Amino acid sequence: MNTPMTGDFLRTPLTVKIAAFFFIAVTFFYFGKHWSDGYQQLVFFTQRTDPNPVVSTSPNYAKSFNLSALIDQNNTQPPPEEAPAPPEPAPEGSIEKLGVVNENGTMSDEFEVGDFDPGMVDQWVNETQVESEGSSSSDFAFAIKKFGLCPREMSEYIPCLDNEDAIRKLRSTEKGERFERHCPKQDQGLNCLVPAPKGYRTPIPWPRSRDEVWYNNVPHTRLVEDKGGQNWISRDKDKFKFPGGGTQFIHGANEYLGHIAKMIPDITFGQHIRVVLDVGCGVASFGAYLLSRNVVTMSVAPKDVHENQIQFALERGVPAMAAAFATRRLLYPSQAFDLIHCSRCRINWTRDDGILLLEVNRMLRAGGYFVWAAQPVYKHEEVLEEQWEEMLNLTTRLCWKFLKKDGYIAIWQKPSDNSCYLDREAGTKPPLCDPSDDSDNVWYVDLKACISELPKNGYGANVTEWPARLQTPPDRLQSIKLDAFTSRAELFRAESKYWNDIIASYVRVLHWKKMRLRNVMDMRAGFGGFAAALIDQNLDSWVMNVVPVSGPNTLPVIYDRGLIGVMHDWCEAFDTYPRTYDFLHAANLLSVERKRCNVSSIMLEMDRILRPGGRVYIRDSIEIMDELQEIAKAIGWHVTLRDTEEGPHASYRVLVCDKHLLRS
Repeated sequence: MNTPMTGDFLRTPLTVKIAAFFFIAVTFFYFGKHWSDGYQQLVFFTQRTDPNPVVSTSPNYAKSFNLSALIDQNNTQPPPEEAPAPPEPAPEGSIEKLGVVNENGTMSDEFEVGDFDPGMVDQWVNETQVESEGSSSSDFAFAIKKFGLCPREMSEYIPCLDNEDAIRKLRSTEKGERFERHCPKQDQGLNCLVPAPKGYRTPIPWPRSRDEVWYNNVPHTRLVEDKGGQNWISRDKDKFKFPGGGTQFIHGANEYLGHIAKMIPDITFGQHIRVVLDVGCGVASFGAYLLSRNVVTMSVAPKDVHENQIQFALERGVPAMAAAFATRRLLYPSQAFDLIHCSRCRINWTRDDGILLLEVNRMLRAGGYFVWAAQPVYKHEEVLEEQWEEMLNLTTRLCWKFLKKDGYIAIWQKPSDNSCYLDREAGTKPPLCDPSDDSDNVWYVDLKACISELPKNGYGANVTEWPARLQTPPDRLQSIKLDAFTSRAELFRAESKYWNDIIASYVRVLHWKKMRLRNVMDMRAGFGGFAAALIDQNLDSWVMNVVPVSGPNTLPVIYDRGLIGVMHDWCEAFDTYPRTYDFLHAANLLSVERKRCNVSSIMLEMDRILRPGGRVYIRDSIEIMDELQEIAKAIGWHVTLRDTEEGPHASYRVLVCDKHLLRS
């Protein structure tokens, strides 16, 4: 008797052969489709010796899969059960309500989300684990296997602002020097993982976070005790509440903003006024309420007796960073802000020939506004009246136009060109700065008691209104020092399109709109194309655009687009509290900075400022990816290596890192 598979099969009719091959093809297509993650694509798996399952995908896009889970799922899938009868339709006009069963056994829609999923919490070591490498006693190298957790008292540690040894050695602190940057030496920097405070919870999402945050995430009541009566902040059980008030606007920021706009109708928030600096910001309610008017505000304050005000601002999801008006320039470019605001900011603007107000003048855009709400504006005590006269005298010599005083608010406008400066009497102080002074040079540069002259070509004065300015190449683009043969306008548009295409694919394929993307940092921002793409994709986030000192200074362009940013050296720590960013983006950064400093130090700093549950995208050369993965694992990040959109043969990769909450 012949077996079924003999040579006779080859002599069967052609139609039978076609039917058999068609059946086999359909079968393989079925399994290829249903073993994927729901997308219409075929996935090819490769076996690797790495103990962690890794997925290699087709060039459709680099997506990660858990191979073991998928196989187990298909091997143990039970036979389909008979579908139950559909439920009867709800009565017309009824409303479906969702909730949780409370302790009384009834359904309730009053519940909080905040505790970490157990899968996002890792048990971790208390001390750094080091292993040695090398073949001889004279050839030893040491590699960090695991970075240990820092002591609990370092949970709010800011390396360059908490360097007590350096602060004690200062010759003077009378001008606020202690609140400026004093960084540890490179070999004495952070070498452990800054822990979260006890009881830390997943931050409340925006926009609810504008009005309330978890007490355990910022467990400090000093501001409640000092400022509770001024409507800044209050405590309600396990939360802090933010009514929206301030020292000079106890009835709320919205009413206060309306008052300013009514005083000067040309102050059109969200159009002509897009980028604002709030000096001595408190808990940043001024900036928080400007967001709803399409205005982005850089809220700044020193780490002083109210040391957690910036931490509160960032926990709320409002742009902020620690900064002080003391002896050095702030880390923002000239003509950065359309409006600068000071409400009881406790700064003596007229001291030292007005050197602090001259710094405001440097950062204020030509034709921009200075809003001052303080006791000298409205009180009639002798000392305060003298301070008001000093302020009027100084602003007149700065050629500022006094526009209006109404109640407790006074508003001035900066000139739009140099004509007033040149018409002043000879010897008038403060003088114009030397023509050789670069007003955009800000990294560790001392304040100067002189007026920064405006560009004679009008650059910076004529930005378009928001939102058109986001995609309009600004005039100051031409003044950026670049080693490029292509026109700067073409580079600007090319960068914008590049990031727009990438972010659009992330939103479509990687579901970015489902991620927590509120506080975002672009660690090497270029012209701000990444931040602009997030706005174009309607992601409800704000971006701190960091321009490294190791590259061209593109900060003026970023501000002219209506975005915010700061100059920084990644060989040092950033001026923010731990756990203040949801997402860090580093494109072509680490392969550059590793020539200047230790990459592990940069990644430890990234971990310090990243929230548990946050994510890092590192887009860089494939040559350094092995090193980055080892450091990331030593930090405790969960890593996935993805291809770029150019495919598996490109020289770049994207390292995706997820931070879990670490507990000892």
